[in-house]
Amino acid sequence: MRLIAFTAALLASTACSAQPQGQVGAGAGAASTVTPADVTKGPQGPQVAGSNDPVPKNAPAPTATNVPATTGRANTPATQPPVAIAEMGQFDAPFSIAFLPDASLLVTEKAGALKHRASDGRVTDIAGVPAVAGGGQGGLLDVAPAPDFATSRTIYLTYAEPRPNGGSSLALLRARLDGEQLRDGRVIWRAGSDGPGGQFGAIIAFAPDGKSLFLTSGERQRFTPAQDPEQLLGKIVRLTPDGKAWPGNPMYKAGGARAMTWSSGHRNPYGLVFAPDGRLWEEEMGPRGGDELNLIEPGKNYGWPLVSNGENYSGVEIPDHPSRPEFQAPVAWWNPVISPGGMIAYTGAMFPQYRGSLFITGLSSKSLVRVAVNGDQARAAERWDMGERIRDVAQAPDGAIWVIQDGGKGAAGKLLRLTPKR
Repeated sequence: MRLIAFTAALLASTACSAQPQGQVGAGAGAASTVTPADVTKGPQGPQVAGSNDPVPKNAPAPTATNVPATTGRANTPATQPPVAIAEMGQFDAPFSIAFLPDASLLVTEKAGALKHRASDGRVTDIAGVPAVAGGGQGGLLDVAPAPDFATSRTIYLTYAEPRPNGGSSLALLRARLDGEQLRDGRVIWRAGSDGPGGQFGAIIAFAPDGKSLFLTSGERQRFTPAQDPEQLLGKIVRLTPDGKAWPGNPMYKAGGARAMTWSSGHRNPYGLVFAPDGRLWEEEMGPRGGDELNLIEPGKNYGWPLVSNGENYSGVEIPDHPSRPEFQAPVAWWNPVISPGGMIAYTGAMFPQYRGSLFITGLSSKSLVRVAVNGDQARAAERWDMGERIRDVAQAPDGAIWVIQDGGKGAAGKLLRLTPKR
C-alpha cells in the first residue's frame, strides 16, 4: 500500500528519527565520566571497500513488479491513555532505560552520559563510560544489565564509536558496575564497515536461558549492506556473553560475519524482545512509511532494501513485501509511520489485562502502542496519545510501566511512570 501524500509536519517529525543524516562527529559526555578507548584493540568487524563513501539517497532500483500489501496494516486511532501518569525526573536527550533488581534505573543520554537513578529518585553519573561519536542518530545508545547482574554486576552498553578513518561503528561494551563506576570495560564486538550514517539499531536482548545475547545492527542508511552476508550491518546477530558467534547460529560453520548472523534484511531495528512463550519479536523503522513488527526466525531474510511497505524519502517506490514472497513479511506494519523506539513484552502484575502484550514507543506519533500477541500472530490493539515523542519503555520490578521522552536536540526528556487509575 502506498501513501498518496505526506504532510510537511509528518515529514518534519520523522526526520530526526529516520531520514538520512550526515556523518556523525566526535561527541563528548560529561568530562568526568568519559573514558578514552584504544579503538584498535579488540574485534574490529569486517571492513568493506566503499564503507566510507557518502550514504546513498535511494534504495536500489526495483527488480520486481510491485504487488501491493493488503493485509497486516496496524494503524489505529489515537486515544487518551487509560492510566495514571507521574513524572519521575528529566534527562538530557535520553535513549534507553533499564531497571536493576533493586528497582533503581540506568539511563543513557546520547551525548555520552550514563545516569543511575536510585529508587528514591537521586540521580548520579556513572564514571568510566567510553567516548562516543555523537550527533544525529549516534551517541550512547542501549544499556542492558546481564541476566546474572545480581551476582556479577555486569552490564552491556552499545554506542556509536569514533573510528580512525573519521567514520563510526556500532560497538558493544561489557563492563562491571562497581558503585558509581564502570570497571573492566572492554569492547567485545564491533559492527565494522566503518563510515558515515545513522540507523545503528543497537538494541540488546538476552535469550530466555540467559546464555546468549541478541543484538540489532542497523544498515547505517546505506541500504545494500542489509543483503550482504559478509557485513554485519542490517542484521540481528546472536553472540556468546563475551561477544563471539553463538555456536548454534544458522551459518556458524561459515565463520566471519555469517557465523554471527541470526537474521538479515533489516533497516533500523529499535525494538527486540522475547515474548513469554519464547518467540523473538523485533520492530524497526521503515523509510517513508512501512514501520514493521517482525517475528524473528533463525536464518530468515526480512527483505530490506529490496522490499518495504513504505517508499524512499524522495518518493521513489520500493516494491511491497508481496512482490518478493521469498522474503519474510512483517506480521504488522504501519503506514503512516509511528516511528517506533523501544519495546517491551509486558509480564507484570500491575496490569494483568496487558500480560503478553507488546508495548512499542512512538517518536513522530508521540504515542505508546499496545500490540496484542497470540502465538505467532499480532494485532495493534491501542495507540495512546502521550503528547510528546516517546523514546523508550521499561517494566519496573513492581509491574509499573515506565517510559522516557525523546527530549530531542538537548531538550529535557521526562521520565514517566504509568500505573492503573484509581
